Amino acid sequence: MGQVIDRARLPAAMTAPVRRRRPAPEQHAAVVHRLGLDQAVVDCALYCGGHRRGGRVELQDAQEAARDADGFVWIGLHEPDDAALAAVAQEFGLHPLAVEDALHAHQRPKLETFDDTVFLVLKTVRYVDHDEVIETGELMVFLGEDFIVTVRHGDAADLAQVRAELEADPERLAAGPSVVLHAVADRVVDGYAPALAAVENDIDEIELQVFSGGRSADPTERIYKLKREVLEFKRAVRPLVDATARLTTGSHPLLHEDVIPYVRDVHDHVVRSAEQVEAMDDLLTGALQSHLAQVSMRQNGDMRKISAWVAIAGVNTLIAGVYGMNFEHMPELRWLYGYPFALGLMAVLSLALHRGFTRNEWL
Repeated sequence: MGQVIDRARLPAAMTAPVRRRRPAPEQHAAVVHRLGLDQAVVDCALYCGGHRRGGRVELQDAQEAARDADGFVWIGLHEPDDAALAAVAQEFGLHPLAVEDALHAHQRPKLETFDDTVFLVLKTVRYVDHDEVIETGELMVFLGEDFIVTVRHGDAADLAQVRAELEADPERLAAGPSVVLHAVADRVVDGYAPALAAVENDIDEIELQVFSGGRSADPTERIYKLKREVLEFKRAVRPLVDATARLTTGSHPLLHEDVIPYVRDVHDHVVRSAEQVEAMDDLLTGALQSHLAQVSMRQNGDMRKISAWVAIAGVNTLIAGVYGMNFEHMPELRWLYGYPFALGLMAVLSLALHRGFTRNEWL
């Protein structure tokens, strides 16, 4: 048998219940804040002379390090929460209105200037061909003298490749953070081309279906659905024309002079994309009107056919109705050939009407 332990003889420290130590409330909040910030920050890098210095820098030291090294920092955020974005805003002095837009997303493309910071909102577009649906994401850019902050929401373009391409070209990156602004905008606008090509292909299919002349499946629902997606595309592209135009007109203090021609090229691409979207919307409207006109013409043709057959049947009904009346004194009522004559008259009139309707393309 095991030895029985008398708990009364044990020291009080060994018999006291174990108490787990809890962190102080402010310490716990700091841990939660740090976790949220680490999850939101995709990358935070310091660039000096076009080269990345070291690895990833800490957010609280980023701006000071950029000023000491006479360079700039690029911070990439993905769907940050309130605390993470507030920390970035405090570090770089971002305007509260712009921070609110970047936090809640669902903004139209626009360009705003707050003191010494530029805030640009971009819409990314991806076309899901098998569902014929436009999927959009949002990308916000804060541009300052020695920093650039990119905030991605939803199905926005991954900027890892953009960062890698810029880091591989130090001479270009040495121009400052405005180079990053152009590269990001250029990547987003370049993403419009595949979506435009896919939508155009679907519109070609709809036009072929509408003007084929056959009675295939009704394309009305598909036209309406695609027209709604084109409208979503238009909302993403059209406002960006004015935003990029404002960057190209005049000399913006935060844009390097070597970057302005490239931004102007981005603006040209945006204008071309907006014109294509407008043309697609017009094509869908024309296809819908043509289809409805064809349906109306087919309905008119059907009504003509029905009316023609009713007229043919009406003549026979008239003759049968006259001689079906129960009057005793009627012409040809007791005529030996009256019945064959009535049938022959019906046949002759029916054939004559059928020939006339056929000649006039009613039948």
